[in-house]
Amino acid sequence: MPALRFGYAVIVYLLFFATFLYLIAFTADMFVPKSVDSGAAPGLGTALIVDLGLIALFGIQHSVMARPAFKKKLTRTLHPAIERATYVLATLVVLWAIFAFWQPIPQVLWSAQADWAVMALWALFLIGWTIAFISTWLLNHFELFGLQQVWLDMTGREAQPQQFRDPLFYKLSRHPLYLGMLIGLWAIPEMTVGHAVFAGGLTVYVLIAIRYEERDLTEFLGERYTEYRRRVGMLVPGIGKARN
Repeated sequence: MPALRFGYAVIVYLLFFATFLYLIAFTADMFVPKSVDSGAAPGLGTALIVDLGLIALFGIQHSVMARPAFKKKLTRTLHPAIERATYVLATLVVLWAIFAFWQPIPQVLWSAQADWAVMALWALFLIGWTIAFISTWLLNHFELFGLQQVWLDMTGREAQPQQFRDPLFYKLSRHPLYLGMLIGLWAIPEMTVGHAVFAGGLTVYVLIAIRYEERDLTEFLGERYTEYRRRVGMLVPGIGKARN
């Protein structure tokens, strides 16, 4: 029923917001009962096996479920209107597993001592996550998290064909959401080995995901996106432009 599908998507969306806030606090190592650096530290080998396994689980789920072929198979059993919300929910479940089972590795790689350095890194941390959040709104926030699909389903309307746009941050970076997330992961006054494993693992995932995402976008948008890749840097402005 359309109303039930809509309610399902709204619940998933609210869970996303709570999880996004928890992710920021988890990364900052504050305000939450379990963070990237909290808890009893096991042996280095055990921690690495668990932590890298959790990151691999996130990468597999996030990438496989985003592929068009998987979506096509999934919508044979699920209504297409809730495919995106289900993808978001699966991502949240994996993030909850990371929050619950992450093993700290407390050895410190760097620790800012000067007050100005600490304040500058926290400012970058907040700027990064703010860029990531704003970036979700610049194209289609509600489509990204599955609400638009169920709204159209409930009101009996069809989605308009997607058009290429490059608003605000997208004029400088092809993937500002990923850029903001990476800034938020790495801009931290005290970097432990465990935090570096978390940030480094997600950085590797982002670089792999971009490759597949851009392949899909090029197939869908054609020459317009190819030209965009030549003009705009992949993450950092001016860096990573596609060659002619």
